Amino acid sequence: MTSTVPTAVHAVHTGQRPLTMFGPDFPFAYDDFLAHPAGIGSVPATEHGTEVAVIGGGLSGIVTAYELMKMGLRPVVYEADQIGGRLRTATFEGGDPGLTAEMGAMRFPPSSTAFQHYVDLAKLRMEPFPNPLAPETPSTVVDLKGESHYARTLEDLPGVYHQVMDAWNACLEEGADFSDMQQAIRERDVPRIREIWARLVEKLDNQTFYGFLCDAPSFSSFRHREIFGQVGFGTGGWDTDFPNSILEILRVVYTGADDEHQGIAGGSQQLPLRLWEREPQKILHWPHGTSLASLHADGQPRPAVTRLHRTAGEHAESDRITVTDAGGAVRTYRAAVFTAQSWLLLSRIDCGDELLPIDHWTAVERTHYMESSKLFVPVDRPFWRDEAVDDRGEPTGRDVMSMTLTDRMTRGTYLLEDGPDRPAVICLSYTWCDDSLKWLPLSAGERLEVMLKSLREIYPGVDIRKHITGDPVTVSWENEPWFMGAFKANLPGHYRYQRRLFTHFMQRDLPPGRRGLFLAGDDISWTAGWAEGAVQTALNAVWGVMHHLGGATDPSNPGPGDVFDQIAPVELPDD
Repeated sequence: MTSTVPTAVHAVHTGQRPLTMFGPDFPFAYDDFLAHPAGIGSVPATEHGTEVAVIGGGLSGIVTAYELMKMGLRPVVYEADQIGGRLRTATFEGGDPGLTAEMGAMRFPPSSTAFQHYVDLAKLRMEPFPNPLAPETPSTVVDLKGESHYARTLEDLPGVYHQVMDAWNACLEEGADFSDMQQAIRERDVPRIREIWARLVEKLDNQTFYGFLCDAPSFSSFRHREIFGQVGFGTGGWDTDFPNSILEILRVVYTGADDEHQGIAGGSQQLPLRLWEREPQKILHWPHGTSLASLHADGQPRPAVTRLHRTAGEHAESDRITVTDAGGAVRTYRAAVFTAQSWLLLSRIDCGDELLPIDHWTAVERTHYMESSKLFVPVDRPFWRDEAVDDRGEPTGRDVMSMTLTDRMTRGTYLLEDGPDRPAVICLSYTWCDDSLKWLPLSAGERLEVMLKSLREIYPGVDIRKHITGDPVTVSWENEPWFMGAFKANLPGHYRYQRRLFTHFMQRDLPPGRRGLFLAGDDISWTAGWAEGAVQTALNAVWGVMHHLGGATDPSNPGPGDVFDQIAPVELPDD
């Protein structure tokens, strides 16, 4: 996610409960649900060994499959590319084999507590991510309109940046009850969360992020809005989100999703890969030592799905899900979970109209994805920590290069290191939407040349090229055939569509011929672009499959479907 929040808003609150991604749309404690000793539910023994299709081997698909396996079901995972989805970690050809580049998700907030549950299961280590002005970041350069400002902390930036920060804080308080909502989320005060959010959804569903800023007295200055859009505070500029619904932004800032980020040491793709190989200690039906890998031939998922349709079962019309894969195999299941990006149902997969209710097809068609691109290079060492000198050769007390936010083509440049004398990595450019599309026709080498030119204008005395030790790696997610975009970002007026997709796991009101297929993945969640949303919707789908097969949760640990009526998302009228 490109959005960011001023550090002043997320100051440490001594003695308060931590901020988590608890709502605001669906305030269910997924972290407590996962941690409960009773487990997250079971199916009747007669269903043990039942196959369930899981389409997509990203984080949501792997979490879904892992939890279904623990219940004694047999998940059959289909994956078109590689396990991990947008948790994709690349290495450099010609570079140090220990260096990695995070092509997709690379930073995770502490508020992602359900996600953290699986990080802990996989025994992975988190480490601070060097966002601009973060305590762990040596220095930051903000370069706008050809003028650069060097800063180690927010206090080092000119006064106008403090004015912008204050305007954003005031805007959130006046227009979105920011402090009240954050306090309610900390306390997990469900009635208060629902009261505030219901009012804001009704008021703001048709409002863009930029329109929200323009309506705020604190942001009457165009200059302030421009600076905020191009730079922001925290992880970078806001302007690529300006056309999106303000509700999307509020979900992020309320829950601290863009604050105090950490990365996974060694790469984020380790998480789904380790879950794929993990042998749970508590597992039903299957012998100890069972893993998702061991339940699949040669330890690999089945290939891409090419066709998905319903077929008649023994007791009801069209109550089975039939899957055809790229190898020509056809299998029929009583239940299936689709975790890939929903646009694939419109383009890459041959789907029957009966697969979803018509209102859900409309919601899939209206889904809006953001583009995103990155380019990384390996370097010999963290040379950016060298001390800069002035024109007379005198030391300046500044780093020769810094984490950089700019309005030039690179937009965001991140410096990634693991010790002063070890090889390191530069994310030369991290861009979104129109900025990403500017790179689309260019090869990795061509992108590299443009980026080096832009950075040379900011750091004229720094020869980045001489430190590069291998070939660049790049990605444009809009050009990835099994993704076609980085993640969902709702436009104004899309709340109703998102509600249909998120609540699809509740199928009691659907006719029998429309049940049994469950949607999951971060684009079904309220917080697309965050791994937490992928995990939460996976757990919703697991509850849906369990319920569909006659299972239930333990009464002491009700699941998301059991308490749905008490915490259901706001329902706006269609008329």
